Amino acid sequence: MIPNARVNPKSKGKVILVVDDEPRMIGFIRMNLELEDHRVVEAHNGLDALDAVRTQLPDLVLLDVMMPELDGFETLRMLREFSDIPVIMLTAKGEESDKVYGLELGADDYITKPFGPRELSSRIKAIFRRLEKPTTEDAILRIDDRLSVDFNQREVIVAGESVKLRPTEYRLLYHLIRNAGWTVPHDQLLQKVWGYEYRDEAHYVRLYVNYLREKIEADPADPHYIITERGVGYRFIDFRK
Repeated sequence: MIPNARVNPKSKGKVILVVDDEPRMIGFIRMNLELEDHRVVEAHNGLDALDAVRTQLPDLVLLDVMMPELDGFETLRMLREFSDIPVIMLTAKGEESDKVYGLELGADDYITKPFGPRELSSRIKAIFRRLEKPTTEDAILRIDDRLSVDFNQREVIVAGESVKLRPTEYRLLYHLIRNAGWTVPHDQLLQKVWGYEYRDEAHYVRLYVNYLREKIEADPADPHYIITERGVGYRFIDFRK
C-alpha cells in the first residue's frame, strides 16, 4: 500500500481514487461514495496519486486542482502519459479558462467546489455511462477509402493506421455517424454523449469535436468529415449516398 492511501475492502462498487490535500474534503467525499457502495482509495498529493493509479487500478479519479508541490493540472499531465483512466477535476475556481485547460490536458469532467452529494453522484454516473459502448449493427464501418471505424475496438483506421479513441470521443463520433447527413444540435449531442445535466456546457462539444478532427481529418482546420453548422451544431458527411 502506498503512503497516504487507503481503501475500504468491504465495498463492492467501483474503485474511485480521491486526491485532495484537505482531510475534511476527502472525508466528505468518502462518506458519500461509500453510501453508493463504491470503494474509495485516497491520496493526499499528486505523486501518491500517480502511484495509486499504477498500484490500486481505480476505475475513476477525483483530482483536486489546488495542491502543494504538484498541483492537479501537472498531476493530470503526468497521468495522461501512461493512463486513460477517467478523471474528474475538483476545483474552487469557476473561470471557464481553468475548466477548459483541464479538459485540454485530458480531464473528462470537472466539479466546482463547493458541491453537494447529488452533483457528485450525477457526474460520476455520467462518466460511467460514457464508458459503455453504444450498440451498433455494423462492427466495422467503412466511411470512404481513407476512413473506417471499428465500433467494437473504439478505434478509427485512418489511411491504414489505427487510431485509438477515448470513450467520450467514441460516443461523440458514434452519434455523429448515426445521424450522417443531418445537423445534430449542440444540446442534443450534449444530452446523448454527456447526459441531460450537461445541456448548458456547450464548450464540451466544441472541444471534443476538435479532438476528433485532430485524429481523423487530413486537415483539421478545413474538415471534410465533421462539418460545423454555425450556431446550430455539427454534421457528419452523408457517406451512405
